[in-house]
Amino acid sequence: MRRIPVLMSVLLAMCFPFLVYLSMGRLDPYWVAGGIAVMLLVRAALSRDSLWLVLAAVAGVIALVSLGGVGWLPLKLYPVAVSAVMLAVFGISLLRPPSFVERIARAREGVLSPEAIVYTRKVTVIWCVFFMANGAIAAATAIWASPEVWAAYTGLVSYILMGILFAGEWVVRRRVRGRPASARESHV
Repeated sequence: MRRIPVLMSVLLAMCFPFLVYLSMGRLDPYWVAGGIAVMLLVRAALSRDSLWLVLAAVAGVIALVSLGGVGWLPLKLYPVAVSAVMLAVFGISLLRPPSFVERIARAREGVLSPEAIVYTRKVTVIWCVFFMANGAIAAATAIWASPEVWAAYTGLVSYILMGILFAGEWVVRRRVRGRPASARESHV
C-alpha cells in the first residue's frame, strides 16, 4: 500500500516540467509550487529520507516566492535546485567518504576491494560533473529558452542523458568486473 504514493510521487516528479508547462496561463504558479511541496512532503514522510525533505523545503520556498507575483521562473528553476541538491549530496560524499556510489555498491555487494572503492569514487565524480552540467543547462533553458524548450530539456532530454549515463556506467562496470584482477588494477 505504501508503494502507490511513492510511485505516484516519483511519476509526478518526472512529469513536473510538463505539469508546469501545461499549467502556464491556467493556474497561478504558487498553486503548482504548493502542490509539488505537499507531494514532496508526503514522499519524505513515506521514505523517511532527508533528501526528500530538503527537496520539499525547496519547493516550499519556491511556492512562497511565487506568492510575490514573480511568475513562473521560480518553478522553472526547480530542476536546477534538484541538480544542486544532488550535486551537494554526491560532492559532500567525496569530501567525507565513503562516496555516494560506494555506499550504494556496499549496500548491494557488501565488502568492496580497494580497486572497486577507487572506481566508485570516479563514478561519483562523473555524477557530480553531470549534475553541474545538467543544472547549468536547466538554468539556461529556464531563463533564456521558450517554455517548450525548457519542458523538453528538463522533462525528457535530461532523463535520457541520465539513462545513458546509468547504462554506460553499467556497461563499463560489467567490462571491468570481467577482467582479471591484474588488468583491473591498471585500468580502473
